Amino acid sequence: MKKICYLFIPVVAIVITTVFSCGRSAGGNKQIEIIRASNNSLIKKGAYLVMISGCNDCHSPKRMDPRGPEIDTLSMLSGYQAQRPIPDFPEELIKTGAVVVNNDLTAAMGPWGTSFAANLTSDETGIGNWTEEQFKNALTHGWFKGLKNTRPIMPPMPWQNFKNMKDEDIKAIFAYLKSTKPVKNIVPAFIPAKI
Repeated sequence: MKKICYLFIPVVAIVITTVFSCGRSAGGNKQIEIIRASNNSLIKKGAYLVMISGCNDCHSPKRMDPRGPEIDTLSMLSGYQAQRPIPDFPEELIKTGAVVVNNDLTAAMGPWGTSFAANLTSDETGIGNWTEEQFKNALTHGWFKGLKNTRPIMPPMPWQNFKNMKDEDIKAIFAYLKSTKPVKNIVPAFIPAKI
């Protein structure tokens, strides 16, 4: 009888340990799934906000098709493409107060100078190494790269439209942009107007 007890106790201990371990890991997996689902819903909300806010209008290079400009999905949200030459905008129009944009809306020239749409992808040449706080500061205060005491974000970026945006919306947009395919693209620097 003692031999059976000595064998029975370890077997019961192993069974109990296994049951509790499986229960914990299943619960842990459920928690991980909940976190992933909430992240996915946050990213989906961010994608929706980016789409309806018109971010692609200026930050995504386009190609022409029979219906007009279409977003280049390979370089979506990567801003003005570094390999392109700087546009030769007609300065005589600018002197009249006009604002001129290039053919895919990623560069603009006006009384402020020439500005280029930023790379918003998750690459380090975009916002890949930004903090959420930097992103919020760029969007709501108009600080270049979200850093205080830098130059302002230049037109036509309508950051003033976003200054009252809710924190949860900013968080969602940032989560989406951080989830995008990284596109290496160093956008040209802002060119101030000639005085």
